[in-house]
Amino acid sequence: MHIVAALDTLGYALFATPLGHCGLAWSERGLTGVQLPEADEAATRARMRRRFPGAPEIEPSLSAQAAINAITALLEGHPQEPRDLTHLVLDMEGVPPFHQRVYEWVRRIPPGETWTYGEVAEQLGAPGTARAVGQAMGSNPYAPVVPCHRVLGAGAKGVGFSAHGGTQTKLKMLELEGARFGGPGLFD
Repeated sequence: MHIVAALDTLGYALFATPLGHCGLAWSERGLTGVQLPEADEAATRARMRRRFPGAPEIEPSLSAQAAINAITALLEGHPQEPRDLTHLVLDMEGVPPFHQRVYEWVRRIPPGETWTYGEVAEQLGAPGTARAVGQAMGSNPYAPVVPCHRVLGAGAKGVGFSAHGGTQTKLKMLELEGARFGGPGLFD
């Protein structure tokens, strides 16, 4: 389940990526939500309407368009040119404080690299909260800007992913980034 970030979302837009149609919503302060593709464009649009009731589907602002371009470039998958989305501003109004801390740390994971839920918990100075980190990842309203696909279970297991397609989508995104685990590629 995704958290609706800001109540003052100005609008949202859908955009095509190699994985399907994504959605992006914004306020005057930053991105209020990003939606990875659902089964098809209509399902993504319906999801955005549920997440941001009352927000119109409109042409993106200049900053929203820049975010769309950056997200699309990431999802095009050029591992030799890793894309970093940390420059995109998030409006985290309404996001619980612990989740905000998790998202800030997870945004530091470079494309093609992964951490475990436990490693994120340790970075937060809260060892033993791996399950809470997993819950924050499961309700991440900004994927892939907050790259929850780069957070794995213990032993580098690609467990769980709330986006359409589940673990297969998570693994595809990691593959696009050129992720490797202990030598051979994840998909070799």
